[in-house]
Amino acid sequence: MFEGQPKGLFALALANTGERFGYYTMLAVFALFLRANYGLDPGWAGEIYSDFLMLVYFLPVVGGWLADKFGFGKMVTIGIIIMFGGYLLLSVPLGGDTFALIVMLVALVLIGFGTGLFKGNLQVMVGDLYNDTKYANKRDSGFSLFYMAINIGALFAPTAAVRIMEWAQNNLGTSVNDSYHFAFAVACASLVLSIAIYYIFRNTFRHVEGGKAAAAKSEEASKEPELTKEETKARMIALCLVFAVVIFFWMAFHQNGLSLTYFADEFTEKSASGVHTMPFDVINLVMIIFIVYAGFSLFQSKTSRGKMISLGIIVIATAVLIYKYTQATGTIDISAPIFQQFNPFYVVALTPVSMAIFGSLANKGKEPSAPRKIAYGMLVAAAAFLVMMVGSNGLLTPNEQKVAGDNAIFVSPYWLIGTYLILTFGELLLSPMGISFVSKVAPPKYKGLMMGGWFVSTAIGNKLVGVGGYLWGDISLTVVWGVFIVVCIVAALFMFAMMKRLEKVC
Repeated sequence: MFEGQPKGLFALALANTGERFGYYTMLAVFALFLRANYGLDPGWAGEIYSDFLMLVYFLPVVGGWLADKFGFGKMVTIGIIIMFGGYLLLSVPLGGDTFALIVMLVALVLIGFGTGLFKGNLQVMVGDLYNDTKYANKRDSGFSLFYMAINIGALFAPTAAVRIMEWAQNNLGTSVNDSYHFAFAVACASLVLSIAIYYIFRNTFRHVEGGKAAAAKSEEASKEPELTKEETKARMIALCLVFAVVIFFWMAFHQNGLSLTYFADEFTEKSASGVHTMPFDVINLVMIIFIVYAGFSLFQSKTSRGKMISLGIIVIATAVLIYKYTQATGTIDISAPIFQQFNPFYVVALTPVSMAIFGSLANKGKEPSAPRKIAYGMLVAAAAFLVMMVGSNGLLTPNEQKVAGDNAIFVSPYWLIGTYLILTFGELLLSPMGISFVSKVAPPKYKGLMMGGWFVSTAIGNKLVGVGGYLWGDISLTVVWGVFIVVCIVAALFMFAMMKRLEKVC
């Protein structure tokens, strides 16, 4: 799985892991912070949340345009510095008045612009590592590994956010509202780590840091024929069709930070006891990840020493889980942000499984194309919200739940845990494959711009995330989830209708 990949992949992936850890630590509590600190209703909190996500994913098109002129590496560095300033502003507890709200909005703009310079350009650099012909057939697996690394950072983020808030409240006498700012401060520290990794291992990817000159050199090295105007146009149309479809995936998927978090906060049981506490301990999730990866290594290792090391890891991780099981006798509180650890956990744990399945299909000449995987991903996302629809059957509306008192109904946390599992299958089919598709199909002189286009489509989808906030009130939950089912199915059908045109440029 890790063999045959360019060394620069791991350096860039680790640099991104640090930045994503900070981002998702902030995002895990952000929607709840908006409601608690400023007294916003679900709709307005959702509006700010979705506008921020839109900004984060729209500005990479500006970052890509600048990078095509001035170089990818330079934009990545400037982006981290700007992001640091934004997170630093968020870290200062200013209360909940108008001035504090304005400072918070300024901080969001800085984070959005900094991310726009950092995120897309880092991924273009990853893609350019595979322009070398000896790595060309490793592109999809490389982006899967890169995507997995992002989610390693995201896996620990919710626990970090909850734990540092609890520490501030218990040890510093901080109010709940002020404790949110300690979670935001974690992002500042993670960016320092990210830029350190970037510069320590820079020699492994320095050759892909440049702008147009480097792109031209890379294109020459890959011995790709120059594209005609017609070929360039066909590729850009195909990319725009994909961009149009993924809008609706992100509209549905990023409900994890909005309506699904509202559901966790208002409709999900507030505590767990005994063995049911185990999913909420990130250490247990990490042990499962160790077992999965060591299991693959056990069967793939070519040496006895490698097999013994893998077996040892499996034994130790299993022993830790057994011990934790014997200690799972009490009751714990379940905090709504903690549910956001399950999506990155599933991504990290399932990536080798996904790669093994598609690797086997590729060896048989049956691997679906990237556009076809994206269409399947949309259908899987629809299935995830179908689970939520079933789990919400018979529940009150959100506004009714607020005033229900003893008549309030709470459901098992496993409805959300199961939903995140299915959503992750859809994400693995769509997101890393989509990024790989863009890096492969985009005309060389427009790579930065086209990767920015991917993020613009994501931005539009994230703007539409706010729909979940406006639906959250007097509308039945089955209708709320039904909206996302319908948009995912319609987008998938459109994708299948355009499949011949899309697969022609693959």
